[in-house]
Amino acid sequence: MPRLFALSPILSLALAASGAAADPAGYKAFTIYAPHHQRDMEGAVWSPTDGAGRSAVFAENPIFYGVDIVEDAPVLEGLHPVVVLSHGMGGTVRSLAWLASGLAEQGAVVISVNHPNSTWGDFDLAANLHHWTRVQDLSLALDTVMADPEFAGHLDINRVMVAGFSYGGWTALSMGGLRGNRAGYIAHCDSYGAASVHCGDVQAAGLDLTDVDETAWNASYADPRITHVSAIDPGLVWGVDSADVAGLSEHTRLIGLGAGADRLLAADFDTSGFAALLPDARIDRIVPATHFSAMPLCKPMGAAILAEEQDDPVCTDPEGTDRAQVHAEIIDHIWADLSR
Repeated sequence: MPRLFALSPILSLALAASGAAADPAGYKAFTIYAPHHQRDMEGAVWSPTDGAGRSAVFAENPIFYGVDIVEDAPVLEGLHPVVVLSHGMGGTVRSLAWLASGLAEQGAVVISVNHPNSTWGDFDLAANLHHWTRVQDLSLALDTVMADPEFAGHLDINRVMVAGFSYGGWTALSMGGLRGNRAGYIAHCDSYGAASVHCGDVQAAGLDLTDVDETAWNASYADPRITHVSAIDPGLVWGVDSADVAGLSEHTRLIGLGAGADRLLAADFDTSGFAALLPDARIDRIVPATHFSAMPLCKPMGAAILAEEQDDPVCTDPEGTDRAQVHAEIIDHIWADLSR
């Protein structure tokens, strides 16, 4: 199981980031054909609504709390900022449901997808090294929703953000104009080995990063519709240089989780030197927290169930962490950019 970008069948508690409780987010699932994968891709649109419709809890399970949604509800009148949202490696639409629903409750239309070859139950580590296909997933989903008459008249095309967590954070940065640097990332893995968990997983699987096409790895996948970028504990940020960041949106926010031993090395944009390349970026560091604090809110027995199943300890936060507050801070930071 890939450890960096986490990983159980996941659900979460819907949160309003601040202020009075909002109506639950509208939720509409979709399936579209993704020609670059030669198969279907699933996703969802989350939207602000007045609460009218079929109320439901999105996929409750024994480990995580579910989110309150209103299925197939009409979009609230008016223009709303847009967020295309990318989950981590091995996650699903459900793994960031707390963020998608929270932003929709604030007033955004949020488009999320299950990245083929990169979700729980549909995972191929070698295919995941073709990181650019995830940007293609998001661009296709954005195309689809922008062409849908149910949503098209409600989208503020002057405020289109891409956001993501962990490997999805890299996807967000890439879609916002960051170029990859295969040689730099290989040098990182050579230096840190298994101490940087993605490198360790690649090595354990017997994969060779030099087998990945360097031209494709290093190309620009910027989508010109993107106006803002938010990356939460982004992966793959080691080894890039000033030339690689030259095309990145000027409206970029980095959100780091944890400090010291609680910071995940593979996603540490400070130690990697990535943050220093972006002197104009908005940067937030949330402590106490750890990488998995961006996972959904856990039920009281969640940690024990995961331990019994020998799964990753995604319900275990550093002492003093209030995961609900971490989520609320992330929603607040992202919404602040969209509401300017």
